[in-house]
Amino acid sequence: MSGLLALLDDVAAIAKVAAASVEDIAAAAAKAGAKAAGVVIDDAAVTPKYVHGFEAKRELPIIWRIALGSLKNKLIVLLPALLLLDWAAPWVITPMLMLGGAYLCFEGAEKVFHALAPHADEEVEEDFDTKDPAHLEEEKVAGAIKTDFILSAEIMTIALAAIPESGFWMDAVTLAIVGTLITVAVYGAVALIVKMDDVGLHLAATARTRAARALGRGLVLAMPRLMAVLSVVGTAAMLWVGGSIILHGLEVTHLWPAPYEAIHHLAETVATAVPVAPGFVAWAVTAACDGVLGLGLGLLLIPLATRVIGPLWSMVTGKQAAH
Repeated sequence: MSGLLALLDDVAAIAKVAAASVEDIAAAAAKAGAKAAGVVIDDAAVTPKYVHGFEAKRELPIIWRIALGSLKNKLIVLLPALLLLDWAAPWVITPMLMLGGAYLCFEGAEKVFHALAPHADEEVEEDFDTKDPAHLEEEKVAGAIKTDFILSAEIMTIALAAIPESGFWMDAVTLAIVGTLITVAVYGAVALIVKMDDVGLHLAATARTRAARALGRGLVLAMPRLMAVLSVVGTAAMLWVGGSIILHGLEVTHLWPAPYEAIHHLAETVATAVPVAPGFVAWAVTAACDGVLGLGLGLLLIPLATRVIGPLWSMVTGKQAAH
């Protein structure tokens, strides 16, 4: 009997350790996912454009295919590659993060630039006029998965850097959870957004009550505005996250810690002067400064990317660089 009790005690101890590990993984996943929020919002705002112009019945299958490709990017390619890199050369993670942060600043600044100087994009219309729909769908899905690879690399690298010091398997499980949950959240939201106008049209045309028909019309009118809001929020988040990564990287590597320290001091000063919600005020000041610096860096990178990196890429691959 005493042996059985000892065994049960050991099982209980193991269960406690397992529960603590699960709690640690959940906390690490939540922290890592929050750090990657800027890229996630932009991903959700960008993805619906890949189903624009297709028949309604093809929208969800296209999103499903892109989501599967995104999951493969994160779990099959990026997760083992990042864990191997973190084990073999951990010093590379911070420069990689800074490179990804610079890319985020460039992407965000480019969106701001094109919003201030809009231009027509006729490529999509020309594609639908000249290409077979099935072939065009294959191209769009492949292009979306390639674009997702860049965003997924940023998400997974940010997540890895946000995970506290832990063992290999906890890192692997946490990254897998973050990658899976983010993929489900992003493409679930995209599917909902893409089909919501169809739901609205159906309600507006077939609902029996006036309130339901009004709700349908409201959904149809709200979707373009929601996409516009998502685009703005995604751009702001990219600039904030990108600027934050660059400044933190400069501070961690001791290359130029002054901007990070100055912003931290400014945030503390403003938070002390404002009696209400000092924590939020400090975060808001820091995010605003990071975003402004991210925008400035991104604007500087636009000519470098379009006049140097783009042409070099075209020379090496024989293909026009993706915009």
